[in-house]
Amino acid sequence: MLKQSLLIALALAVAVGGGAASVGMVLNSQEGIGAVSVGPWTAFPDIGTPDADPYSKARVTRDGVLALGRAEGLSFVAERDSSGVTLRSECNYRVEGSLPVARFWTLYATDRASTALKSGMRRDPAVHSLEVLRQPDNSVQISVGNRPQPGNWLAVTGVGAMNLVLTLYDTPIASSTGLSGIEMPRIVRVQCNA
Repeated sequence: MLKQSLLIALALAVAVGGGAASVGMVLNSQEGIGAVSVGPWTAFPDIGTPDADPYSKARVTRDGVLALGRAEGLSFVAERDSSGVTLRSECNYRVEGSLPVARFWTLYATDRASTALKSGMRRDPAVHSLEVLRQPDNSVQISVGNRPQPGNWLAVTGVGAMNLVLTLYDTPIASSTGLSGIEMPRIVRVQCNA
């Protein structure tokens, strides 16, 4: 009787622990149900709508964020550069290329817990569309790293994995048909200080 009770308790512990671990992996992943990827960038277009899948709703609840609805905008997150290597805050990157049409956009860096990385100086920890210098073809080049760079520079400090978050506000690509064929900027690793 005791042996049977221990086996039942073990089976329940494995089932509950395995289920919780699998849900945690899905919630921490930037891929999967409801995700749309364009190059290194991933978005969840339905996250702020009634059509959101249960995992997207759980992400919003866990992170305590105010999700944007389709008419408000869309957030893209990049965990890797354009060559597929994990982004690290001790490395320098260049975000370059065209951005989708939007009334306003922001770019900032976070750690894996979605906490914005500090700039480490008297500088905003984000860049936005109203302050960025553009190329003649209207594309952008933004340096990301802990060393000052000429032109557009997003200052980040720290060590470890990071994400880049590009949020487009009031953009036509937030509609269900707008995501096909969009062009997103590349993320190029320049050098790593580690």
